[in-house]
Amino acid sequence: MRADVLAAVAAELTDHGYDGLTIDGVAARSGVHRTTVYRRWKTVAGLLVDLLQTDDDWAPADTGSLEGDLIALNREVYDALTEQPSITQAVIAASFRTPEAADALTAFWADRYRRSAVVVERAIARGEIPATTNAHEMVVAATAPLYHQLVLLKQPMSRAAADRYARLASGM
Repeated sequence: MRADVLAAVAAELTDHGYDGLTIDGVAARSGVHRTTVYRRWKTVAGLLVDLLQTDDDWAPADTGSLEGDLIALNREVYDALTEQPSITQAVIAASFRTPEAADALTAFWADRYRRSAVVVERAIARGEIPATTNAHEMVVAATAPLYHQLVLLKQPMSRAAADRYARLASGM
């Protein structure tokens, strides 16, 4: 049931945005009775928070090199931000609408950056970069240009440009 409801939340959010996200719409789309949705999630913000708190087994790719790992990471980010419709962009936009969603998105990003640090840790272990390299800073340096260009500026970016930012970060 939870998976059906969260899939409906994602679909409703991408189709209608936060302003069009309703418990009734989620209930209808998921096939779960609206009283069940109200009882478990209580509010639209509660649905969005649960969507962002979904546990998963995501881990960054291990390509055997720092540059390859950062390119793979950027390609995942690029794909998530450029798919149409983009649930990632919809969730980012919705997070500005409620404090609960903003907190949940902040926790989601902290988790993703924590998990992404492994690409730098592997590179240190392989001797590619100094042991003093700050993993968080390197991952941010690789991925931030994608969010800036695609989300903040709403300008197109090629996959090759996303790869280039990964290469630049790997040479920090």
